[in-house]
Formats: sequence, C-alpha cells, structure tokens
Amino acid sequence: MLEWTRNNPWISALLALGALLLALLPQLASSYVIQLCISIYANVALATAWAFFSGSTRYISLATAAFFGVGIYALAILHEYLPLPLALAASAVAGFLLALLVGLSTLRLRGVYFVVFTFGLTELIHQVVNWGAIKSRTVTRYIFTDASRVEIYEMLLAITLFTIAASWYVSRTRLGYALRAIGEDETVARHTGIDTTRVKVVCFAASAAVMALVGAVLTLQYPYVDASIAFNNTWSFEVLIAALLGGPGRPWGPAVGAIPLVLLKDQLVGSLYFTIALGLCFVAVVYVLPGGVAPLIERWYAAFDAAALRQALRTGRLPEGWDPAHRLKLGLKAGLARFNGLWRL
Repeated sequence: MLEWTRNNPWISALLALGALLLALLPQLASSYVIQLCISIYANVALATAWAFFSGSTRYISLATAAFFGVGIYALAILHEYLPLPLALAASAVAGFLLALLVGLSTLRLRGVYFVVFTFGLTELIHQVVNWGAIKSRTVTRYIFTDASRVEIYEMLLAITLFTIAASWYVSRTRLGYALRAIGEDETVARHTGIDTTRVKVVCFAASAAVMALVGAVLTLQYPYVDASIAFNNTWSFEVLIAALLGGPGRPWGPAVGAIPLVLLKDQLVGSLYFTIALGLCFVAVVYVLPGGVAPLIERWYAAFDAAALRQALRTGRLPEGWDPAHRLKLGLKAGLARFNGLWRL
C-alpha cells in the first residue's frame, strides 16, 4: 500500500476523497444504509485490530468477544456517572488493562494452548459477569444516552480510519518489524535483542482497547444489554474469518474480508445459510487463499500496471514490451496450476 501511494499520488487523493464522502454519507443516505455502514465499520475495526496483533505474531486469539463485551459493560455502567466521551475512553482503558493483565500471564503460551485459553477467557468473563448480575439483581443493564445514529456512525468511521492508519504506520516502524519477527521465529527474535514479552503484551493490549471501544460505541444504539449479548463468541469467529479472508498481512486486508461478510450477513440474517457461508469461507482461506484476498489484489494491480495504462491512454499506444493480456494469461495459468495441485492432494 505504501508503494502504491508513493508511485501513484492519485491513489492518495482518491483515498482522501473516499474518506470525505464517507463522512458526508449520512446527509445523503437512508437509515438502512447508515445502519449497514455502522455494522461494516465495526467489523472492519475489529478485524483490523485483531490482525494488528494476531496477524503479525501468529498468536491466534479468540478473545475478541471478551474485550468487546468488557467495553460494552464498562460503558453501560460508567455512562451513568461520567460524560459520554469520558465513559467511552474509560471503556477503552478497561479493555487495555484487562488485556495487559491477561497478556502478562498467558502470552507465554503458544499454538493450540493460546487458542483454547483465549476462547475460554470469553466464557469465563461471561459467567463471572452473569453471576455478579444475578447476585446484584441487575441482569439487564439499561443505557440512557442521547447519541443519535449519525453520531454513532461518525464515531465508528473515525475509529475505523484511525485503526487502519495506525496499523499501517506501525507496520513501517521497528515495532512492526519486531511483531513480524516474533511471528517468523520468536526464539530468533529474542536472541536478536527484541524484548518479545513487552512487544507482545503492549500490542495485545492496544488491540484489545480498540475492540472494547468498538463495543462501547455500538452499545449506544441499544436500550439495554446483558451478558449473553455482550460476550457472544460469534464475534470472535466472525472477526477471525474476516481478517483471514481479507489478508492479515496487510493493514487494509481485513477490511477486504470484513465488508463482503457483513453484506452477506445482512442478506442472510436469521438464517443458517450464513453459518454455512462462514464455514465455506474458512475452508477457502485454509485450502485456496492461505494469504487472503489482499495479495491477489496486489498481484492483479502489478499485472495491469496502472502507470503504464495511463501512459497508453495519454499517448494512444502501448509502451514497448507491455502486454496486459499476456500477464493476465500467465496469472490465470498459475492459478489453475495451484488449483490442480490442491485437487491432487
């Protein structure tokens, strides 16, 4: 993405124009479109935050629903005592502190042990919160705020753009290189001088803060919340599949996977077909697109070479040695060869 914007300034201009149009969308779109965009932004922000840590380090976390739910409950409790901006900030801090505590004690686990622990963490917090609610006779938490749908839209848009931009920026820094080194070989990374424990814990906590903040903002559109809604493990699996489908190795990759899944869910809401579709997406990621869709987009972009295409349009003839049809044919042959190899397995 960085190379695209450097070599093609018009892409940067288009991205800026797109962000501006999205900010102005509530003035033009219907309530249905605004609500759909709210769901898209929430899923994109969650998937990007997940990929920021898990996509780089390869620590597959299923604790998204835990941090998401903590943000919801923090907002539901604190909005009665604090102004809304402070309550939202406190929700993000709550997610950060929880992840900090969990990370310090569990990020030494690897592989399936870490996956199982993070999955169990959501259920553990769910049961603790549910038990406390029953004891205090406050099973349902009511939310009294005057936040409009447009305000929720704007907050989630800002969170999403910030998450993508921050993920892209960090990926170009020493911290981003340290995360990728941990993912390649943590032992080697430690021997090269990287403080792997601190890097993992801080990035895990930063990712959790975004998840908690998204949960807090989404809660503003509901009149009440309970533990079953807040700590629903479906969030963990949907975010995982969206990030893997789009491509966790690119800052913009999770968005590519999250958007079609949200649109598909909107069409199949309340149906078992969406669960089947999620399973098919997971199979596609594992067997056909192990790196996600984002690397394919980059290869297609390189094959068509937008700079050469603009030159051809300007001069009326193709540059010497440039044949997009030939490149596309080679790409299709490579894809068929890969499919045949999978079929033989």
